[in-house]
Amino acid sequence: MGAKVSRTDFEWKFTEEPHASRRKEILAKYPEMKKLMKVDTKFKYIVTLMVIFQLIVCYAINDQSWFTVLFFAYVFGGTVNHSLTLAIHEISHNLAFGHAYPLRNRIFGFFANLPIAVPMSISFKKYHLDHHRYQGDELMDVDIPSAFETKFFTRTLHKFFWVILQPWFYSIRPFFVNPKPMCLLEITNIILQFSFDYLLYHYVGFKALAYLVVGSFMATGLHPLAGHFISEHYMFVKGYETYSYYGPLNWLTWNVGYHNEHHDFPNIPGSRLPEVRKIAPEYYNNLPCHHSWIKVIWDFIFDPEIGPYSRVKRPSNRQEQKVNGVAEKMNGSEITNGKHPTNGTSVKECDASS
Repeated sequence: MGAKVSRTDFEWKFTEEPHASRRKEILAKYPEMKKLMKVDTKFKYIVTLMVIFQLIVCYAINDQSWFTVLFFAYVFGGTVNHSLTLAIHEISHNLAFGHAYPLRNRIFGFFANLPIAVPMSISFKKYHLDHHRYQGDELMDVDIPSAFETKFFTRTLHKFFWVILQPWFYSIRPFFVNPKPMCLLEITNIILQFSFDYLLYHYVGFKALAYLVVGSFMATGLHPLAGHFISEHYMFVKGYETYSYYGPLNWLTWNVGYHNEHHDFPNIPGSRLPEVRKIAPEYYNNLPCHHSWIKVIWDFIFDPEIGPYSRVKRPSNRQEQKVNGVAEKMNGSEITNGKHPTNGTSVKECDASS
């Protein structure tokens, strides 16, 4: 079973997450950083080519042996699909067409989602933006492992299986930790995705569909690229809650490894995040970072000091926000610009305008 994890609780903090204050400080010192906050025009063309590539492989692989299908699903198809999930991450920040065209971003997210074979584009956006707004919040940040995960995956062998099952926990956890009502765009995403899956199965074959589905789950589990799930916010150095990765796999993942830079400036496309570090090196060069996602996975599994509890967590202020919202309403000062008084987010969580 292996060594038992030594941590028995999260690392609790009672201060605000560090990124908003650092962003403000960097912008005051380096106003030229704002020039990076524009769409990378190459992004949507690269994503389109990736989707087309996967469709071509689906057609070519359907007549191959199951061993070939599974091998290519893990090595090639899964790698491309993992990259597409991170393209959807970019799209969730409106970085495909810019903030002026939110509906175009949502539609392009549907398109990028197709080879992944599981509908995720809208649901991911809905919860991921909360992760940025409320990093570490015990109720709002569903990136933090659930109570079941922290209690059960406490030994080396258990953590090994947790890594393999990571896509399942990552996908299902939000619906238990912080359930939100389904919206029209989310339903549209589901209908389009499963219609595509059916058409692929009907006109190309079961192996083509398996290549996509199996590849998506294998490449987000025990796979080198999946190291970013752990490296981004699991506490490898006490007190530090966000880590960047500076290694070659950033080329395949839209520079998601530049994670401190991304949380500081979520409106800057991944292709320009290295420039953030170059402009303001004094803010990033002294922070603990990773250079190998494979080592991150290895350390997570075998180091008894690291486990699901190795996260910074904050007491939720949602109840306080609700009280403040009610007080504002009673005083006649309720915000009426489409924002919800309880949490500051749009009432229509999946509204294309968000």
